[in-house]
Formats: sequence, structure tokens, C-alpha cells
Amino acid sequence: MLYILSGEDEFSINKALDTIKKGIGDPSALAVNTTTLDGRQLTLDQLRPICETFPFLSERRLVIVNGLLERFEAGSKKGRKKKASNIPDRQNEYQALADYMSNLPESTAVVLVDGRVKSGNPLFKALSTKAEVRRFPLLKGDELRRWIRGRVSEEGGRISPRAIESLARLVGGNLWAMSGEINKLVLFAIGRCIEEGDVMEVVSYAQEASVFTMVDAILEFKAGVAQRLLEELLRRGAAPPYLLVMLTRQVRMVILAREMKRRGENGAEIQRRLGLKGDYALRKTLEQAGSYSRQRLKEIYQQLLDTDLSIKTGRYDGELALNILVAELCQRRRGAGEFIARP
Repeated sequence: MLYILSGEDEFSINKALDTIKKGIGDPSALAVNTTTLDGRQLTLDQLRPICETFPFLSERRLVIVNGLLERFEAGSKKGRKKKASNIPDRQNEYQALADYMSNLPESTAVVLVDGRVKSGNPLFKALSTKAEVRRFPLLKGDELRRWIRGRVSEEGGRISPRAIESLARLVGGNLWAMSGEINKLVLFAIGRCIEEGDVMEVVSYAQEASVFTMVDAILEFKAGVAQRLLEELLRRGAAPPYLLVMLTRQVRMVILAREMKRRGENGAEIQRRLGLKGDYALRKTLEQAGSYSRQRLKEIYQQLLDTDLSIKTGRYDGELALNILVAELCQRRRGAGEFIARP
């Protein structure tokens, strides 16, 4: 039997794999009859003897292969290294694997686990009609909201619609992270319904900490750091419009805090007027307000507004617009306001 589990939702893939394992047989017997292989380097000569080994005290053995389909994606690192003269060898490679996995021994179940795989992937095309195929894209919109509500219920909690909206916006479609945050929220609000304020108090600090650090990197022209932080936030499922709002909000906060400090207002008053919820947010905002020139902050704020307009008018999609923005902001230009070195 052959299964294909693919997509960016690793949490759901792991759950599907657990279901397959339960359907094969006794867990203790399956444990000694399970082999996990790295598909990025796997050859047919390595796969065949493992699949054809008779299971020990069990009806079936399980072979899990990670990353095999991705190896044959157009534009993959392995694919880019192949020269035109090696294309026939590459075709023979995936065809041989496809032919073998189309006729697996009845005593062996093979599960191919991959990230996002396109329909044009040659190995996927060859196997899709022979396998049970399940795709797991990152959840969005109503699907993500339903999942949150169901997960909270499974953990024995209750959650309000506004809290669901905030949780979906802050954490995004990474269900591993979402599951962890839900566990914390259920414990935090034990015996009562989880409200939006609970989400903001328990969850938002981690996302905000990364945004603070990214703003710092942008202001200091640290392109590599800023780009890595942006990629990490997007990978964790943060929506581009949300990240742009958070960046714009933080730069606006820094500008306002700078003006309030100039007028002699104290930290407690600045925190109250800006609505900053924790000491960390206040400390970082005051540090940034005292460290960077007014001109530099104004330039960044204008570019953030321009980027928002380019997304809303459809000139660029969200992720591309953010990548362009970070690259441009991290370039030193003649006459641009410099940051003030910290003592």
C-alpha cells in the first residue's frame, strides 16, 4: 500500500501519519517494523531490500520516506545541479522508483512525506493514481477559524469569536505553533471562556518581539538579519498585511515616543498614551525612539505607506512587496538620515 502526504501543514501531516500507523496494526509490533528514510538521497537499490524484508511478528512493515517527491520538483537544488546531458538519467531514476512503488509487496506500506508538491512533479504524476494522496496546505480564513474552535474544544476549553479572530491573525496557519498557544490559553483561562484580551496577553508578545527585532535591524541597515526575521515570520504563517500593519504601527509608536520624550514626558505616561501592554514593549520603543534620527524614521514611515498602497492596488502581492520593502529600507542612500549610535 502506498500513501502520499504532502503540504506545508506539518501538524496535520503528522496526525495523518499517526492515523495510518494505527490502521496498520499493534503499535508495539509496528515499532520494530518501521523504517524512516531520507528521500533526498535514497536510491532504488537502498529502498528495495527494506520494502521486501518480511515483517517481524506483524502482518505489515511501515516505510516512511521524507522528501523524495521534492527531489524531483522543477527548480529544486538537486535539479538545478543536473546538466542537460543528465536529463535522461534523471528520468530513468524517477521512472525506476515509480515502477517499483507501483507494485509494492503486500506486507509493506510506504508513506511518502513531502512539503508542497506541484501536480507537474514527474514522480508524483506517475504515482498519484496508485497511491492514497492527501494534501495539507496551511489553513486560512474560515477553515483556520473552525480548526481553532475545534482544537480549543478538544482541550476542554471555550473561546469567543473575537478571540478566534485575534489568534488566527497573530499566529497564522502554523498549526504546531497554534496548538501550543491554544494549550497555554486553555490553562490561562481555566474555567471560563477565552477572550480577546487573553490572546493579546498570552500570545502576542512572541510575534511582537520578532517585529521589534526586525524594526531594529531595518533601522540599523542590517539587511541579512531583517530578511531572515521576515522569512521566519512568514514561514510561521504570519499574514503579510498583518506584518505590514505591525511594522507601520511600531515605527509610528517610535515617532510618537520620540516626540513625547522631547517634551519631557516620563515612561509611565508614554506607556499609557501609546497603549503599550508590557514593560518589554515600552523598553524597546523607548530605545528605538532615543537611538534613531527623526529623518530616518520619517523616510521609513513613508515607504511603509507606499508599500501598503502597492499591495492594495494589486501592483505586488503581499510577500513580494514586503521583501522589496525590507531590501530597500536596508540600503544606505546618500543624504538618508543615519541612526544614532547607542552609547
